[in-house]
Amino acid sequence: MDSKEPDFEFLTKKPYVPPSWAAHLNHVPTHIFSLGQREDLSGMQLSGNKVRKLEFLLADAVAEGADCIITIGAIQSNHCRATAVAAKYLNLDCYLILFTSEVLLDKDPGLSGNLLVERLIGAHIDLVSEQEFASIGSVGLTNLLKERLLRKGKKPYVIPVGGSNSLGTWGYIEAIREIKDQLRKGNGEVAFDDIVVACGSGGTVAGLSVGSWLSELGAKVHAFSVYYDPKYLYEYTQGLLDGLQVGVCSLDIVDIQNAKGLGYDVNTTEELIFIKEIAEATGVVLDPVYSGKAAYGMMKDMAENPEKWEGRKVLFIHTGGVLSLFDKTEQMASLVGTWRGWISMNERRH
Repeated sequence: MDSKEPDFEFLTKKPYVPPSWAAHLNHVPTHIFSLGQREDLSGMQLSGNKVRKLEFLLADAVAEGADCIITIGAIQSNHCRATAVAAKYLNLDCYLILFTSEVLLDKDPGLSGNLLVERLIGAHIDLVSEQEFASIGSVGLTNLLKERLLRKGKKPYVIPVGGSNSLGTWGYIEAIREIKDQLRKGNGEVAFDDIVVACGSGGTVAGLSVGSWLSELGAKVHAFSVYYDPKYLYEYTQGLLDGLQVGVCSLDIVDIQNAKGLGYDVNTTEELIFIKEIAEATGVVLDPVYSGKAAYGMMKDMAENPEKWEGRKVLFIHTGGVLSLFDKTEQMASLVGTWRGWISMNERRH
């Protein structure tokens, strides 16, 4: 049986037993930490798809005897914030390398969005320019910091951008088992043909697509990229699949489209209006960096290619990260509803 009853034994480290359809893969994790509930339900400080990956990555860090974690991302990285919080829960120091524009490099990064949580919990933050990130690369930058910490007698464990390596991919292989269990426990009327998700660094997409393929769930995975070009992501996802020794081509199991728009963490007015309209109509708040752009891209694709989607049932995965919305307050100010003062006693009499 691949069924796994949900449990929320917070911060419990347990042996990991993979689903039978994935047991033959390479890099099968030995342990897992229970760090949260799921995606946007994991609480403000841990929200996001990164938590699933961190459950495996931090279990590995603890098993290796690490006393601190290093990771890297953009200035408003959901992954970096979630990593810093989860590390703190496990009494590990966390060192974040955050890239930002050259003009902001020597200034206080501020307290908006994810930065507020990171600074509240005492994460160590190093700022680098986007140019340095592009030229040296995430691996080069994290290795430089790792060497510095090793010389100080620390035992660092490096987590890549977005937690996207072969081990982190297991977070979303496990998510497919969870989805299958939910379908099995339903009345049989709930099923879907497609899975749609935002794509940043590739790990979530790799796990979902290989899990859907191996488990015979049969859902086509559609990824809307918010940072990298699709060509790069197909190649990177292929590397993750090869690391797991899956034996399948990424082009055959996932459809990747560009939803970057004006750029990573840069929004058009139309995208923000869309996020507001979804929130107003459903109560579901999408973040502007990932899920907001993915949902906007999905709806745009449905309008432009109706024959591709007509009659199909779609599961859209909300990957959390709503804190980044708080970095958009100036842009959002003109889009939200008006307000008024309390009606005076004199007005109420009339």
